[in-house]
Amino acid sequence: MQVLIFDDDGRLKRTGTVRTASAHIITAVIGSGVLSLAWATAQFGWVAGPTVLLLFSFVTYYTSSWLSDCYCTSDQVIETRNYTYMDVVRANLGGVKVKICGMMQYVNLVGVVIGYSIASSISMVAVKRSNCFYKHGHHVACNVSSTQYMIMFGVVEIILSQIPDFDQISRLSIVAAVMSFTYSTIGLGLGVAQVVETGKIQV
Repeated sequence: MQVLIFDDDGRLKRTGTVRTASAHIITAVIGSGVLSLAWATAQFGWVAGPTVLLLFSFVTYYTSSWLSDCYCTSDQVIETRNYTYMDVVRANLGGVKVKICGMMQYVNLVGVVIGYSIASSISMVAVKRSNCFYKHGHHVACNVSSTQYMIMFGVVEIILSQIPDFDQISRLSIVAAVMSFTYSTIGLGLGVAQVVETGKIQV
């Protein structure tokens, strides 16, 4: 029988380590956005692209440091941990700003879910069309509807959302971090292969 250990604030004792925290950070910072990073940098050029990248890295560092400072709130008697964004806003700002924060979070969540659903279906369609072209040749239209893949992805999301404490699975972030490094390496390899093949770096 598993013995439950609680923290000083009555919640289950935190089990995070440097390894799991690093995995969470890598997953959040790198993420799937790295796949479009090369294209985005190309749109800005070799000067503005890296400059904007460095600018946003500073913004990320600044906001992360600020957020970590807000993790604990002290009233000189007791120190309270803020586990969510709304807890931070409630402890530091209060009032209607808490509701605004919650509303913005839900709007962001809905937007992210819609975006990933569309992106995943487009990716699956691209794989399907690629296989079709490989099998039948490029003279075939290979029209594939993304609707079924969007529905499939939505069903998978609904199923996974039923898993209790899904966000507490540390191995999930480790797998995600490995995946982030994997497709980053694949993207880098494809870029190097393109340069080797053409003999020049296209601007």
